[in-house]
Amino acid sequence: MAAGAGANAQTTPECDRSCLEAFADLYLDALAHRDPSRLPLTKDARYTENGIALALGDGMWGPEIVLGNYRLFFADPVAGQVGVYATLEEHGHPAILGLRLMIVERQIREMEALVIRSTARGTFSDIPNMKENPLLTAALTEPEKRPRAEMARIANSYFEGLVNGTDAETPFADDCERVENGVVTANNPSAETAMAMWKMSCREQFATGLTKVITNIRERRFPVVDEERGLVFTIIRFDHHGRNKSITWNDGSVHPVNSPFDEPFSFQIGELFKIVDGRIRHIDALVFPVPYRMPTGWVETGK
Repeated sequence: MAAGAGANAQTTPECDRSCLEAFADLYLDALAHRDPSRLPLTKDARYTENGIALALGDGMWGPEIVLGNYRLFFADPVAGQVGVYATLEEHGHPAILGLRLMIVERQIREMEALVIRSTARGTFSDIPNMKENPLLTAALTEPEKRPRAEMARIANSYFEGLVNGTDAETPFADDCERVENGVVTANNPSAETAMAMWKMSCREQFATGLTKVITNIRERRFPVVDEERGLVFTIIRFDHHGRNKSITWNDGSVHPVNSPFDEPFSFQIGELFKIVDGRIRHIDALVFPVPYRMPTGWVETGK
């Protein structure tokens, strides 16, 4: 489990929250101007976009970028890392950006961009629904906080519950809500009948065992642990081997495995957890399909 949680919390950070968020703003401004020379970079600076290593200036640095009104920051002064969710347009096409930066000695060393560009096979989005959520920006009280390592463990328990098809391993709050690409996919009373599962709570969904359709969750990284706000930003890959045409839920009922889950493919995901008093209150995920077992670009083994 690769996590910012391993950083030494006793040292004074060289770049605090406001400093880290300023770097994220600087990056977005440079992106909007299509001018990476505006960024202070280390000599070994590295950039990936949707898991692919690119020269800075390639990829989304090419189209005309218009930044939207939505920005959600999460900062980890101990690890020197910052993330932001932002809406934007590429040549007029709406998109969502999830960005992670590592800052070393007031320079950018790592840049990891996750871009949700348009509705694609196996995913969906509601970009206009990307709006400020006071829960995600609220600071925790001291009794509500948990140690860094415990926050990463709680976030990882979500992935364990998904793979094992159980709610027993994950501490959900009763009002836990999940949002994927702007779409509320758990605890959504307004979900259409065809998406009745989205009306269920996070715990109720896990209890069905439906998530066993996920073959494995690999490259689990937890680079941003925002202790002040109780946020953990994770980047992972969901693999679907596509071998099965049916799945047995925990109540013994058999359900079909529908397209695209009956073919080999993976999801690359940026997943943000709000953890309050040791329980998951909210999940905000950016999800997009990639070729089966395609590495995320930051784990050497690619396992």
